Amino acid sequence: MLATPQSRIPNPTFQPTLLVAGEFHNRREADNCNEATTMATIHELPAESRKDEGKGASRRLRLQGKVPAILYGSSEPPANIQLEHNTAWLASQNEWFYSAILDLQIDGKAQKVLLRDLQRHPFKAQILHLDFQRVDENKPIRIRVPLHFLNQEKSPAGKTSGVLISHAMNDIEIACLPKNLPEYIEVDLAELKVGDIVHISDLKLPAGVEVPELRLGKEHDSAVVTAQEMKQEVEAAPAAEGDAAAAAAGATGAAPAAAAPAAKKEEKK
Repeated sequence: MLATPQSRIPNPTFQPTLLVAGEFHNRREADNCNEATTMATIHELPAESRKDEGKGASRRLRLQGKVPAILYGSSEPPANIQLEHNTAWLASQNEWFYSAILDLQIDGKAQKVLLRDLQRHPFKAQILHLDFQRVDENKPIRIRVPLHFLNQEKSPAGKTSGVLISHAMNDIEIACLPKNLPEYIEVDLAELKVGDIVHISDLKLPAGVEVPELRLGKEHDSAVVTAQEMKQEVEAAPAAEGDAAAAAAGATGAAPAAAAPAAKKEEKK
């Protein structure tokens, strides 16, 4: 069975990894994989177990500069934990926080987890709650990972004026074993030409990684990138303006013509 995420968490704009002494650090998994540049990094976050539950206890934790969180999954009972807010906030500014495997150091004991939900304050720079799911290294997981678009400016479409290159999606759901989890998927657009469409099936996935959506049929092979020429729309705009001007001129000329018979009738009277 695949571990299905409980909610979709939007990824923030990619930023370089932040390393804060004494708070969290990261290390590269040594899997001898050819996709070393995209394989996910394991990041360690310190946490503590907690016994107090309820809204009142959560409010007290936040006043103390901590974030209440819950850990569940892997046939074990849910566990209430807490993290330092500054540590969690700094981690949340990085892309990997939403798509990489995290090592939660709970009371000194490491547990591999994935972030499944994050609640933010509506206007304060504050995290209100976190949900983590335990990871079983022998079971496939499903998670959304970001797409990194490369060489768009160097492509034939990117060098052509009047061409709109659209990214239909910025992340994608994949399924794989935890050891094969990539930090992101690269989309090389170096050969993108005007009129081209890059579909999900065109993506180059690392070994052991698949897109579950493609199992549902060709109609689910959605577009990821499109390159469309916009010249016709630009040229149509002046033509439309000319037609409007001609219509306005015709209306202006019709007004004096309609007024002439009326003037003749008054003269006969």
